[in-house]
Amino acid sequence: MEMPEQPRSRRQTRAAILTHLLQSGGSFRPPLAKAVRLSEASLSRILFDLKAEGMIEEIRRPAPYVGGPTGLVSLDGSVALGALELTGQSLSVGVGNFTGELRYTERVPLPAKLTTESVGRVFHQALTLLRDWTRRRRIRLAQIGVTIPGLGRLSVAGNPIIPCDVDRIGEMFRDMFADVPVAVTNSVVAHATFHRCRTDDYPFSEAHLFVFVGQGVAGTWMDDPSEDDALEPVELGHMVFEAGGPRCRCGHHGCVEAYTSLPALAELLRLTETELLQLGSDWVTAIPLTPRVRQELRQRLFRLGLAIGNTLNVKPCRGVVVSGWPSLLTEDERKAVVDGIDACLLGGRKQAQVSLAFVPPSNGNDPRAALAFAAFCLARSGGMPSASTEAA
Repeated sequence: MEMPEQPRSRRQTRAAILTHLLQSGGSFRPPLAKAVRLSEASLSRILFDLKAEGMIEEIRRPAPYVGGPTGLVSLDGSVALGALELTGQSLSVGVGNFTGELRYTERVPLPAKLTTESVGRVFHQALTLLRDWTRRRRIRLAQIGVTIPGLGRLSVAGNPIIPCDVDRIGEMFRDMFADVPVAVTNSVVAHATFHRCRTDDYPFSEAHLFVFVGQGVAGTWMDDPSEDDALEPVELGHMVFEAGGPRCRCGHHGCVEAYTSLPALAELLRLTETELLQLGSDWVTAIPLTPRVRQELRQRLFRLGLAIGNTLNVKPCRGVVVSGWPSLLTEDERKAVVDGIDACLLGGRKQAQVSLAFVPPSNGNDPRAALAFAAFCLARSGGMPSASTEAA
C-alpha cells in the first residue's frame, strides 16, 4: 500500500498507521515504521497514544528473524463497531470489531411494498434493536457504517433502487446515537472495502477498479486509503446496451444490470431470486446448464466486460477486480468477460496493460461488508472521527 510522502497532520499520521494495520492484520514496529514513512521514535510516540486510547494492542510473538522485534502491533479487538446493511430482502444490523468478528446480528425483513416511509420504519426498528442491545451491555460504539445499494452523488436524498430518505435516516441516528460517528455509503464501496481488508492476498495495492455483480451491478475506483476520494462509486451497471431490452430496476431498458444481476441470472435459470439466493454459491454445481443457457450466459458476461471496458476507456487504470457470481464460474466461462473488455479497450488489455482478477462473492454474509466499512472509516479518521452523519 502506497502512503503519502509525509502525513501532514496528527490525524493523517494516525490514519496511516491504523489503515495499514487494518489491511495487514498486524505488523512489527520496524516494517510498520517503514510502511507509513515514520522514524521508529516518532512511531513509538503515536503508538503509545493509540494504545492508551484502546485503539491498538501489542502482543509478544516470535521474532521474524534472529534478534528481531517480538511485539506485534494490531488493532484492538475490543473496539465495538456498528453495521447496517440494506439488501433487496432485509436490513441487517450488527455489532462487531476490527477483525470482522460479529458479536450480534439480526435481520429486519423489508415490507412487500417499498416506499421511503416503509423503509424508514424498517431503519427505525433496526436502530432501536441496536440501541437496546448496546445499552443492555453498556457498549459504546466507536463508529457505525451504513450501506445502501445504488446510493450515489445524485441520489443521496432519494435512492433509485430501494427508496429511502437518507436525510431522515440521519436524523434517526442523531436521535439514538448522538455521539457516535456514522458514515453512509453505496453497497459496492462496502463490498470493496470488505475484500480489501478481509481477503488474504488481495490482488492489487495500487489504484484499480472494483466491480461487484450481485443484486445490482456497480463499481468503485479504489485508491490510496488516505485520500478523500479513495473509494469513488461508479454506476457502470446502468450502461444501456439495448434500448428495447429487459427493463432494469433503475427504470431504463437494456442496462447491463438487466442482463447480469442476480435477479436476471435467476430468470435465465428459471428460478425465483429467493431460490437462487438460498442455493448461494452451490447453484453452479446444483443447476445443470443447457447449451442454450451457456451461450446466453456467455453473451451476458461479454456485455459485462464491455461495460467494464467502457469504464476503463473513460478513466484508465491497470487493474480490475470482479466479485460476485461470475467469480464462481470456470476460467473458460469467465473468458467472456475478458473478451468484452478487449472488445472496447483501445488496443485491448495487452496494450493497455490491464490485469483482471476475480475474488469470491461477498453478498449473503451481511452485515460484514458494512462492518468492514465502519472499520475502514474509523481507521481512516485516525481514531478521531467527527460525530456528524456523512455520505461517503
